Amino acid sequence: MHEIVERMKQTDVRALARAITMVENDHPEKLALLSDVFSMKKQAIYVGLTGSPGAGKSSLVNRLLTHIRAEGKTVAVLAVDPTSPFSGGALLGDRVRMNQHFTDDGVYIRSMATRGSLGGLSRATKDSIRICDAYGFDVVIVETVGVGQSELDIMKVVDTTAVVLTPNSGDVLQIFKAGIMEIADLFVINKADLHGVGKLRALLRELVMMSATEEHIIPIVKTITTENKGIDELWEKINEHHDYLYSTNIGKKQREQQLELEVYELIREEIWRDIRVFMEKGADLPAIEADTDPYKLASDLFAKWKKEGGMAT
Repeated sequence: MHEIVERMKQTDVRALARAITMVENDHPEKLALLSDVFSMKKQAIYVGLTGSPGAGKSSLVNRLLTHIRAEGKTVAVLAVDPTSPFSGGALLGDRVRMNQHFTDDGVYIRSMATRGSLGGLSRATKDSIRICDAYGFDVVIVETVGVGQSELDIMKVVDTTAVVLTPNSGDVLQIFKAGIMEIADLFVINKADLHGVGKLRALLRELVMMSATEEHIIPIVKTITTENKGIDELWEKINEHHDYLYSTNIGKKQREQQLELEVYELIREEIWRDIRVFMEKGADLPAIEADTDPYKLASDLFAKWKKEGGMAT
């Protein structure tokens, strides 16, 4: 077993941090490390919070942390921030809002940059969730960048996805056009002390009933983080959804589908890594000009790689 994983078994938090860093940096030993991590997986609850920027997701997570810790459960938080397309950096600011938990050994907070990845998540998020699970946390919370038409990956890595909205979110129908109804297991109306909360809840209720089944209706919870209101109900609904998933076997099927997608993604990543190395080592990439046909160039390079590169060896 990998030395980092052995240290994780001894609840060495530095080993936990190191394992996530290796995954983020695409370390050569990443796959071997993750294979050992997978053998240690436990039964943590995976919770995702997504929503428009400014909806109060970080403040909500902060309150949720306090509530979960009061029950004696340990929590890992993976907060994903967008990477600047210009500098390549990211403002990992979620720790500022959660600083009261820094000295709590039962809480681990990790800010992660998307590093250019679409889908609202870092490419390493899924692996980091599994690492935190293997480490022994009872709950793993993932906070995404914010919802957009390409930011729906959260549903692929967690059990329960909570979509956070506010009465001043703007045109809610536009938000739903981005695909939110397909990923939401739970709606949270945050900042519920603002004007318009009744109208928003009525609209959500109408949309929820359109997709309701006899077994499950998507809950709607109102919260006010500044007053610590609604946090207990939010945690209760998260637990109810988790129980629903695994009492009906839906959760097992969901994780099996997630694993299938993960296999395809890992294969795609390995192929791309092989092609990139092949090109860097002398594929003689021609100069790209304004009239270069990208389709033919890509086809030619791929054919050359198959003949001389990874698939031919």
